[in-house]
Amino acid sequence: MSPFSSLSQTNILVLGDSLTKGYGLAQTDGFVPQLSVWMSANNNLVHIINGGVSGDTSAGGLARTEWSLEEDVDVMVVALGGNDFLRGINPEETLSNLDKILAIGKARGIQLMLVGVIASNNFGIEYKTAFDKIFPFLAKKYNAHLVVNFMGPIIDRAQAGENLRLYLQSDMLHPNAKGVALIVEKIGPELSQLIRD
Repeated sequence: MSPFSSLSQTNILVLGDSLTKGYGLAQTDGFVPQLSVWMSANNNLVHIINGGVSGDTSAGGLARTEWSLEEDVDVMVVALGGNDFLRGINPEETLSNLDKILAIGKARGIQLMLVGVIASNNFGIEYKTAFDKIFPFLAKKYNAHLVVNFMGPIIDRAQAGENLRLYLQSDMLHPNAKGVALIVEKIGPELSQLIRD
Protein backbone atom coordinates (compact mmCIF):
# COMPACT_ATOMS: atom_id res chain seq x y z
CA MET A 1 0.00 0.00 0.00
CA SER A 2 1.28 3.46 -0.87
CA PRO A 3 2.04 5.69 2.13
CA PHE A 4 -0.08 8.31 0.33
CA SER A 5 -3.12 6.07 -0.14
CA SER A 6 -5.08 7.45 2.82
CA LEU A 7 -3.96 11.03 2.36
CA SER A 8 -5.43 13.81 0.29
CA GLN A 9 -3.14 16.22 -1.52
CA THR A 10 -2.26 19.45 0.28
CA ASN A 11 -1.80 22.49 -1.94
CA ILE A 12 0.85 24.86 -0.62
CA LEU A 13 1.55 28.38 -1.91
CA VAL A 14 5.02 29.77 -1.19
CA LEU A 15 4.64 33.55 -1.50
CA GLY A 16 8.12 35.00 -1.57
CA ASP A 17 10.97 36.72 -3.35
CA SER A 18 14.19 35.59 -5.05
CA LEU A 19 15.04 33.31 -2.12
CA THR A 20 11.98 31.20 -2.81
CA LYS A 21 11.96 31.77 -6.58
CA GLY A 22 15.35 30.07 -6.91
CA TYR A 23 17.39 33.00 -8.19
CA GLY A 24 20.64 31.96 -9.89
CA LEU A 25 19.96 28.24 -9.55
CA ALA A 26 19.16 25.39 -11.90
CA GLN A 27 15.42 24.75 -11.89
CA THR A 28 15.71 21.61 -9.78
CA ASP A 29 17.96 23.29 -7.19
CA GLY A 30 15.62 26.08 -6.05
CA PHE A 31 13.78 26.18 -2.74
CA VAL A 32 10.39 24.99 -4.02
CA PRO A 33 11.73 22.04 -6.07
CA GLN A 34 13.98 20.88 -3.23
CA LEU A 35 11.17 21.32 -0.70
CA SER A 36 8.81 19.34 -2.95
CA VAL A 37 11.29 16.48 -3.13
CA TRP A 38 11.84 16.54 0.65
CA MET A 39 8.11 16.56 1.39
CA SER A 40 7.41 13.65 -0.97
CA ALA A 41 10.34 11.66 0.42
CA ASN A 42 8.87 12.11 3.89
CA ASN A 43 5.40 10.82 3.00
CA ASN A 44 3.66 14.14 2.39
CA LEU A 45 1.33 14.29 -0.62
CA VAL A 46 1.70 17.93 -1.63
CA HIS A 47 1.58 20.27 -4.59
CA ILE A 48 3.77 23.31 -3.96
CA ILE A 49 3.13 26.46 -5.98
CA ASN A 50 6.17 28.67 -6.47
CA GLY A 51 4.88 32.17 -5.77
CA GLY A 52 8.37 33.65 -5.60
CA VAL A 53 9.16 36.81 -7.59
CA SER A 54 12.75 38.05 -7.62
CA GLY A 55 13.11 41.52 -6.14
CA ASP A 56 9.65 41.49 -4.62
CA THR A 57 8.92 43.46 -1.46
CA SER A 58 6.07 42.89 0.96
CA ALA A 59 4.07 45.47 -1.05
CA GLY A 60 4.57 43.46 -4.23
CA GLY A 61 3.57 40.28 -2.43
CA LEU A 62 0.42 41.92 -1.11
CA ALA A 63 -0.50 43.14 -4.60
CA ARG A 64 -0.56 39.57 -5.91
CA THR A 65 -1.85 37.67 -2.88
CA GLU A 66 -5.49 37.54 -3.96
CA TRP A 67 -4.84 36.16 -7.44
CA SER A 68 -2.11 33.85 -6.15
CA LEU A 69 -4.79 32.22 -4.00
CA GLU A 70 -7.20 31.69 -6.89
CA GLU A 71 -5.94 28.11 -7.09
CA ASP A 72 -7.25 25.93 -4.26
CA VAL A 73 -4.66 26.55 -1.53
CA ASP A 74 -4.59 24.81 1.86
CA VAL A 75 -1.39 26.31 3.27
CA MET A 76 0.33 29.63 2.55
CA VAL A 77 4.01 30.06 3.37
CA VAL A 78 4.81 33.79 3.49
CA ALA A 79 8.52 34.45 3.00
CA LEU A 80 8.79 38.17 2.30
CA GLY A 81 10.59 41.10 3.88
CA GLY A 82 14.19 40.61 2.83
CA ASN A 83 13.99 43.17 0.05
CA ASP A 84 12.14 45.58 2.34
CA PHE A 85 15.09 45.46 4.70
CA LEU A 86 17.70 45.74 1.94
CA ARG A 87 15.92 48.88 0.65
CA GLY A 88 15.48 50.39 4.10
CA ILE A 89 11.68 50.43 3.82
CA ASN A 90 9.96 51.67 6.96
CA PRO A 91 9.26 48.64 9.19
CA GLU A 92 5.74 49.96 9.81
CA GLU A 93 5.04 49.63 6.08
CA THR A 94 6.42 46.09 6.01
CA LEU A 95 4.34 45.22 9.07
CA SER A 96 1.19 46.61 7.46
CA ASN A 97 1.73 44.73 4.19
CA LEU A 98 2.47 41.39 5.85
CA ASP A 99 -0.47 41.90 8.20
CA LYS A 100 -2.80 42.30 5.21
CA ILE A 101 -1.35 39.24 3.45
CA LEU A 102 -1.88 37.07 6.52
CA ALA A 103 -5.37 38.51 7.05
CA ILE A 104 -6.34 37.44 3.52
CA GLY A 105 -5.10 33.92 4.21
CA LYS A 106 -6.81 33.76 7.60
CA ALA A 107 -10.13 34.91 6.13
CA ARG A 108 -9.97 32.03 3.66
CA GLY A 109 -9.29 29.48 6.38
CA ILE A 110 -5.79 28.77 5.08
CA GLN A 111 -3.08 27.44 7.40
CA LEU A 112 -0.23 29.92 7.66
CA MET A 113 3.53 29.72 7.98
CA LEU A 114 5.50 32.96 8.32
CA VAL A 115 9.19 32.84 7.49
CA GLY A 116 11.07 35.70 9.07
CA VAL A 117 14.06 37.83 8.22
CA ILE A 118 16.61 39.04 10.73
CA ALA A 119 17.90 42.51 9.82
CA SER A 120 21.53 43.52 10.14
CA ASN A 121 22.57 46.84 11.68
CA ASN A 122 22.95 48.57 8.29
CA PHE A 123 20.19 51.06 9.10
CA GLY A 124 20.90 51.33 12.82
CA ILE A 125 19.81 49.46 15.90
CA GLU A 126 16.38 51.14 16.10
CA TYR A 127 15.54 50.00 12.58
CA LYS A 128 16.78 46.48 13.32
CA THR A 129 14.79 46.25 16.55
CA ALA A 130 11.57 47.44 14.88
CA PHE A 131 12.05 45.17 11.87
CA ASP A 132 12.90 42.03 13.83
CA LYS A 133 9.74 42.41 15.96
CA ILE A 134 7.46 42.20 12.91
CA PHE A 135 7.53 38.45 12.41
CA PRO A 136 6.94 37.13 15.95
CA PHE A 137 4.22 39.76 16.45
CA LEU A 138 2.31 38.75 13.32
CA ALA A 139 2.82 35.03 13.87
CA LYS A 140 1.18 35.37 17.28
CA LYS A 141 -1.63 37.60 15.94
CA TYR A 142 -2.58 35.16 13.19
CA ASN A 143 -1.59 31.91 14.90
CA ALA A 144 0.88 31.32 12.08
CA HIS A 145 3.75 28.90 12.45
CA LEU A 146 6.90 31.02 12.71
CA VAL A 147 10.24 30.15 11.16
CA VAL A 148 12.48 32.78 12.73
CA ASN A 149 14.92 33.31 9.87
CA PHE A 150 14.90 31.88 6.33
CA MET A 151 18.70 32.05 6.19
CA GLY A 152 19.11 30.80 9.75
CA PRO A 153 20.57 27.36 8.92
CA ILE A 154 23.30 28.97 6.81
CA ILE A 155 24.08 31.57 9.47
CA ASP A 156 24.30 28.77 12.05
CA ARG A 157 26.95 27.03 9.93
CA ALA A 158 28.93 30.26 9.61
CA GLN A 159 28.79 30.81 13.37
CA ALA A 160 30.10 27.27 13.80
CA GLY A 161 33.16 28.28 11.78
CA GLU A 162 32.25 27.08 8.30
CA ASN A 163 32.93 29.22 5.23
CA LEU A 164 29.78 30.97 4.00
CA ARG A 165 30.98 30.48 0.42
CA LEU A 166 30.12 26.80 0.78
CA TYR A 167 26.44 27.71 0.97
CA LEU A 168 26.06 31.02 -0.87
CA GLN A 169 26.28 32.10 -4.48
CA SER A 170 29.03 34.50 -5.55
CA ASP A 171 26.85 37.51 -4.64
CA MET A 172 27.05 36.34 -1.00
CA LEU A 173 23.32 37.01 -0.65
CA HIS A 174 21.48 34.11 -2.26
CA PRO A 175 21.92 30.48 -1.22
CA ASN A 176 23.44 27.99 -3.62
CA ALA A 177 22.01 24.48 -4.00
CA LYS A 178 23.78 23.27 -0.83
CA GLY A 179 22.51 26.29 1.08
CA VAL A 180 18.96 25.68 -0.09
CA ALA A 181 19.26 22.06 1.05
CA LEU A 182 20.14 23.26 4.57
CA ILE A 183 17.13 25.57 4.60
CA VAL A 184 14.83 22.79 3.39
CA GLU A 185 16.15 20.48 6.14
CA LYS A 186 14.95 23.11 8.63
CA ILE A 187 11.64 24.16 7.06
CA GLY A 188 10.60 20.77 5.67
CA PRO A 189 9.93 19.06 9.01
CA GLU A 190 8.10 22.12 10.34
CA LEU A 191 5.89 22.35 7.26
CA SER A 192 5.24 18.61 7.39
CA GLN A 193 4.12 18.90 11.01
CA LEU A 194 1.93 21.91 10.20
CA ILE A 195 -0.06 20.10 7.52
CA ARG A 196 -0.53 17.05 9.75
CA ASP A 197 -1.76 18.98 12.80
